[in-house]
Amino acid sequence: MNASDLRNASDTATATIEVVDTGAGVPVISVKPIALPAPGRGRDQLVRVSAPATGRNLPIIVFSHGFGSSLEGYGPLVDFWAAHGFVVIQATHLDSRTAGPDPADPRGPDTWRYRVEDNKRILDHLDGLEAAVPGLSGRTDRGRIAAVGHSFGGQTAGILLGLRVTDPRTGIAQDLSDPRIKAGVLLATAGQGGAGLTPFAVENLPWLREQSFAQMTTPALVVMGDQDDLPLTVRGAAWTADPYHLSPGPKSLLVLNGAQHFLGGISGYQVTETTDENPARVALLQQVTWAYLRHALGVEDASWRTAHRALADSDHPLGRLESK
Repeated sequence: MNASDLRNASDTATATIEVVDTGAGVPVISVKPIALPAPGRGRDQLVRVSAPATGRNLPIIVFSHGFGSSLEGYGPLVDFWAAHGFVVIQATHLDSRTAGPDPADPRGPDTWRYRVEDNKRILDHLDGLEAAVPGLSGRTDRGRIAAVGHSFGGQTAGILLGLRVTDPRTGIAQDLSDPRIKAGVLLATAGQGGAGLTPFAVENLPWLREQSFAQMTTPALVVMGDQDDLPLTVRGAAWTADPYHLSPGPKSLLVLNGAQHFLGGISGYQVTETTDENPARVALLQQVTWAYLRHALGVEDASWRTAHRALADSDHPLGRLESK
């Protein structure tokens, strides 16, 4: 899928895609890689910043990629959000294929924690990141920051919202949430551990064994595909709705009909890992996440109300939306 495919899909399937008017996009400035010193990490942290060329008081999205991806990924979402008023900051985490992860690396069991530290480092260095993008300094709104992530990145974002992960080394579930994060979007991410995990997940992804959503109090939109049958759980796609059902409100749940793990093709343009390529689904997700974040960050509520009404009907061909 490429950018042209998405535009063509929007033109030919307006009735099912355009649940909310996002307005015309603006040119985007993107700078990469920006290196942040990261003592104790083993290497500098590489970051990409994408921002609209115009506008002020811009809210910020800190985005975490899925396992193995990098700051180069998720163009269909990142490009859209940046063109429609958000500054999007992406790190390359240590599990990225571009970082050449070693299965014998002693940092392996702490991968989940390094990811959270990456995002907190971004928040600590916003002045420098803004200065690295021509014309961006002074144009962001530091009071409106959201954490967004896909798959493993969804857990990373969730931890910043209050999700508690029991450290497989210490057995302690520490609060690693960050008050600078005001809202989140969790895309096709992990549910509760325990008996719901497959033996593969228990052995290879120890950070999934015990996690609690009971303290994840920050507002969030959870997105799941109803055909997302992951090899990590015996519960099927319903597992990925746990962050919604097991956390306190305010939360919303978007269920995408027919969607598998990459939700129609969000991880990049023309990527071979997409098993359910669907430009209409991606366009819907762009609009709903945009409307939700504007609502949750206090920019405006009308777009979210419009999207909610459009998807409240369970007969909608692309999906349904509920809130608590």
